[in-house]
Amino acid sequence: MPDKTINGVTVSTDDDGFLQDHSPWNKDMAATIAEEEGITLTDAHWKVLDYILADFAEKGAVPGMRRLNKVGGIPTKELYSLFPGGPIKKAAKIAGLPKPASCV
Repeated sequence: MPDKTINGVTVSTDDDGFLQDHSPWNKDMAATIAEEEGITLTDAHWKVLDYILADFAEKGAVPGMRRLNKVGGIPTKELYSLFPGGPIKKAAKIAGLPKPASCV
């Protein structure tokens, strides 16, 4: 597992840059990870991230697209607009969660 320093905190990541341990994650770290992904976080991004974090805490897994749509009430088109090129994968990475099992 490669180590990476984000905002002065050294964290372990997998080969795709996903945090191996969520405990050091915070909103400043999320903003830095988002910038690395070419995303500037807005309130709309935080709505998605907050839902994913809450759902992960409850279910123990990153929610898939269908769950984000049906339960989270976040339309697919909006997810792709906010997190272009792989909304679930990018949102999970920014939220400091593991790589979703459904993402390659």
